[in-house]
Amino acid sequence: MAGGVGSRFWPASRENHPKQFLDILGIGKSLIRLTFERFLKIVPPERILVITNNKYKTLVSEHIPEIPEQNIIGEPSRNNTGPSIAYAAFRLNSINPNSCFVVAPSDHVILKEDEFIERIQKALDYAAENPVILTLGIKPTRPDTGYGYIQSSGVKIIEGIEKVQRFQEKPDKETATAYLEAGSYYWNAGIFVWSTKTILGSYKQYADGIYSHLSTGEGVYNSESEEEFIQINYPKTESISVDYAILEKADNVYVLPVDIGWSDLGTWNALHAFAEKDNEGTVVIGDNTKMINSKNCIVKTDAEKLVIIKDLEGYIVIDEKDVLLVYPKEKEQEIKALTNQLLGSNFK
Repeated sequence: MAGGVGSRFWPASRENHPKQFLDILGIGKSLIRLTFERFLKIVPPERILVITNNKYKTLVSEHIPEIPEQNIIGEPSRNNTGPSIAYAAFRLNSINPNSCFVVAPSDHVILKEDEFIERIQKALDYAAENPVILTLGIKPTRPDTGYGYIQSSGVKIIEGIEKVQRFQEKPDKETATAYLEAGSYYWNAGIFVWSTKTILGSYKQYADGIYSHLSTGEGVYNSESEEEFIQINYPKTESISVDYAILEKADNVYVLPVDIGWSDLGTWNALHAFAEKDNEGTVVIGDNTKMINSKNCIVKTDAEKLVIIKDLEGYIVIDEKDVLLVYPKEKEQEIKALTNQLLGSNFK
């Protein structure tokens, strides 16, 4: 999935060049490129689909030239993950109705890739034989308020796979701390595994509005008529996440807890928690930056000029060519709303 704007990562992530196409880690590869290379350990390029907004199809091709053009699926409207996953499922169903597939965001980081591949393969093997919805759960390391949570019932169907009791939306700090102490909660990584048959059946049962709009085109998927059908019918689908549309309603949802060095890098605080820090707990991305008596900051600056920061604690400092953002880390959740206020300006 590569259609998001990444507004919580503003001002580095922009409408025309969002987070998944950025080299956030400073290693010479975008996040979408890293995601693609990760899955090459499971399948060849021709079996990887990228679903994105129509305006990003060219960017996807530039970052992943190995993928066939027909494997880059363009959405004519932003309707969240519910319709986009259903669209991909119908496309795969027309190729092989007995297939299984992994849904993965294109902008996550996974450090322990061998462990990730092993767990994904286990999930695929199980989903191929059982009508289950599997989601990867990350053991929390801190009371993070930027992630959704999965509560496990503790009931194991097989070793390592547990029945989900419920999904919890992003909590406040006190609630997140309680989740961490309880030990039965996982971060929702947004990585799902299921068979095509199972997930389409779930859409028909729990999200019939999406299913009915897209199922009428079953005969056109992977044909010359697909794009015209999607242009007409996809915008009619409800804008809703797959979590709300399916996972919170279904009774066959299971979690596979994993330790894979995961971060969704969804916010500057998430990058701060993930990245290497100096002795004062500060992350600096870019050259020519001098921190003096400053603590617990994340600073990303233009390497062409010298930046000196003194006596600053707990701040986000992002210096782009046209925007300088200096914002308290504890108020980071306001950044998304800030970008909405700037909609239509030159800074979006």
